[in-house]
Amino acid sequence: MKPLVRVTAKAAVLDRADVDTDQIMPKEFLKRIERTGYGRFLFFEWAKDPDFELNRPEYRGAEILITGRNFGCGSSREHAAWGLEDYGFRVILAPSFGDIFRTNAVKNGMAPIVLAGAQLAELKAAVAGANELTVDLEAMEITHAQGLRVPFDLDPYARETLLHGLDDIARTLRREEAIAAFEAAHPARFDTRAAVTA
Repeated sequence: MKPLVRVTAKAAVLDRADVDTDQIMPKEFLKRIERTGYGRFLFFEWAKDPDFELNRPEYRGAEILITGRNFGCGSSREHAAWGLEDYGFRVILAPSFGDIFRTNAVKNGMAPIVLAGAQLAELKAAVAGANELTVDLEAMEITHAQGLRVPFDLDPYARETLLHGLDDIARTLRREEAIAAFEAAHPARFDTRAAVTA
């Protein structure tokens, strides 16, 4: 997973509440065995409407998604996070997230950042003019060229995961020496290897 320290990019506004994972990634695409290529199926039914928000040319290439409360509610399908990440989103700003979706987003290298409604309104107004935001996970701040500065909080575990690009295996490997030292100091009480018979 690549580290996410700072993103300066366009923002797309999907001003809808209770967007569930079934809408983000419909069930008919869950049969695929790869983790890539899901971006083209993102919001599949909604995207058929020419007026759907993400079809707007000004949002093409956006890496930041500003959306409504309870984003990613519903089922636990990780495919929703895979689709958003594959589409190009690195940061999602909302008043609240579905718990499982928030965890899946972090595990897939995206920052789900909770902001108050007033802060989101300021950001939406700012990008309606000059559409570019900087989200800085080190400074814990979102900025806009017109001088807007919006501080945010992020769970320390999620922040460390994103800043250093750590998946679960990478976290374990960071403790490899401590694990080896523990195993050396605590030999097995009995042999668990299978016996080989001739």
